[in-house]
Amino acid sequence: METISAAQPLETFVPTRAVGQRDVLSLALAPMPHLQVAFVGVGARGQMAVTRWCHIPGVEITAVCDASRQVAEEAAQHVEQLGKPRPTVYWGENAYRQLCQQQRLNLVYVCTDWLSHVPIALHAMQRGKCVAVEVPAALTLEDIWQLVDTAERTQQHCMMLENAVYDHFEMAVHEMVREGLFGEIVHVEGGYAHPIGNRWTPWRIEYNRLTCGDVYPTHSIGPACQLLGIHRTDRLHYLTAMHTAPFVGKEMYQEVMGKPCNSFANGDQTSTMIRTMKGKTILIQHNVMTPRPYNRMFQVVGTQGYVAKYPIPEVLLSSASAAKVGVETNIDNMPLPTSQLEKLLSHYAPPFSHETIDLAKQLDSRGGMSYFMDLRLAQCLQQGLPLDMDVYDLAEWCCIAELSKRSIEHGSMPVMIPDFTRREVLQQTNE
Repeated sequence: METISAAQPLETFVPTRAVGQRDVLSLALAPMPHLQVAFVGVGARGQMAVTRWCHIPGVEITAVCDASRQVAEEAAQHVEQLGKPRPTVYWGENAYRQLCQQQRLNLVYVCTDWLSHVPIALHAMQRGKCVAVEVPAALTLEDIWQLVDTAERTQQHCMMLENAVYDHFEMAVHEMVREGLFGEIVHVEGGYAHPIGNRWTPWRIEYNRLTCGDVYPTHSIGPACQLLGIHRTDRLHYLTAMHTAPFVGKEMYQEVMGKPCNSFANGDQTSTMIRTMKGKTILIQHNVMTPRPYNRMFQVVGTQGYVAKYPIPEVLLSSASAAKVGVETNIDNMPLPTSQLEKLLSHYAPPFSHETIDLAKQLDSRGGMSYFMDLRLAQCLQQGLPLDMDVYDLAEWCCIAELSKRSIEHGSMPVMIPDFTRREVLQQTNE
């Protein structure tokens, strides 16, 4: 029997799509075989991205841009050192505007701080460029809707650079799910347990002081939504969130900022539960404060099996699913032995060559997932294909930050998650 919540979810406003504006579901642009890319924000993370893109066939880095002239010049020199033509150099807080005037430019790749992502992405699309934005791409619903509306109005790609979707293990599991190995997926978990320690920056600790909720949800929610086909075969319905007190937060703020902290909004641990329209659930967690091993808490629960990545990879299959792939399960409710697990992961491995996988691991210490992400983005643009992740994925994954905050501020009340594709609104209008 279906359980009805005693508390109706808090409504979330969905703006009307402007007349003449159309969705970008399965958007495919004309092929860009010679892909011209510019980078905005080429500090540590941005320079790693520049390095990766120098190793993607058919790509020209036409420009680099940073608030600091020295950083921008160093990035341009780095491109030359890797044997590529020197890109044009831009510097200054608003230099991205000048960069976007380049005619020979297809994609603007944004690696700046969180707070500047949206204005750069909006301007790039308005100038007729596709845009790829580091996580989190947007922090508020207002900004998210601006990105969605601008992508729809300009018919340009707007993708968030969520590399966790391209982890080798997650990609293999995605293929297993597509083939029905775990039956019907009923529950997925994800998380971000990654103590920041001495890597806190003033702007980021200040943002956490002022903001509660899961402020960094995309590594957690991205793989879950991909597995559940969100806005493709299902959609997010509502969420409820809860957090602990900031036991460590105040102390960390004082250590980073060198002054006392009387109040700190972000709890040390935040947990958010999401229900989909098909009655499936997602649990995501966020903790960057307390000591613990790095953990994305990836788990998938299906009617015919279970898989998890942390703390060690494990797969459990029903006898029917095991027989389907030729593995043995002699004991009920026990994970596959290591040899069988490795065989399974090898069978469902992503379709990259050994040379590509080796290169990816050289360029990215996290197993190559950022290179796989960049390579797939480049290939889709070069071949004129829809992207693996679109602006609606960006919206669904980023909105968890504000909606979890709203839930916490209302005593963990459930909060509606918008249909960013607005298909449901359209259906209601036509009925």
